[in-house]
Amino acid sequence: MNADFPRVLTLLRKERGISQKLAASQLGISQALLSHYEKGIRECGLDFLCRCADFYGVSCDYLLGRSPDRQGSKLTIEDIPEPDAMGRDHITKAGVLPLLNKKLIANSINVLFDLLARSNCRTLIEEVSAFLMLSVYRMFRIVYRVNPKNQNAMFTVPESIAQPYADASMQLHCANAASISQGTPIGSLDKVSNPEALSITTESLERNYPLFASSLLNLVQNAEMEIAYPPQEEA
Repeated sequence: MNADFPRVLTLLRKERGISQKLAASQLGISQALLSHYEKGIRECGLDFLCRCADFYGVSCDYLLGRSPDRQGSKLTIEDIPEPDAMGRDHITKAGVLPLLNKKLIANSINVLFDLLARSNCRTLIEEVSAFLMLSVYRMFRIVYRVNPKNQNAMFTVPESIAQPYADASMQLHCANAASISQGTPIGSLDKVSNPEALSITTESLERNYPLFASSLLNLVQNAEMEIAYPPQEEA
């Protein structure tokens, strides 16, 4: 059995809020054997895997960590909902600030990915995408830990190393993307074949992205205020 099965098996039981003893009884095995399965000490058979899938209402692929979707479906472009699909009301319950920041970030990412498409550089798109995904991953884990009852078993990477490892990976992707943008791609990374396609001015941004340019420019301004450069001299 792969390393994901014990983690997912434990997560599902704890999410349901039942004891190991009760889960074992429902699954028709001893508590000791279930404990061994959850710790990865022993491997289960196909019959038990199917029973677990039926008991927890998930797919075998999910139990084995082959799919992050509980029903085991493979995500396609058509399956991904639009960013606002969950509804504006859900966001505005916490006030205006979450909605404002969400729009600034989402609109700016729209511009960024259109520019990436214009670059026609697969590896640049991959490096930028990986960096952004890791950024969201890091912040999601921080928010997830607000409630100490949330189960660590949701994640494969231990809490103690998740942030520094993600930071190191982000730095690597950032360095790779920078090497491409500077025309000196590292290793097997691709060059941008036509840098002129990414000629950018505030005028061209407003012309090409009339709905989103102001969001991006505001995001740039806010980010540089956070950076606070140049640093203020002490009195």
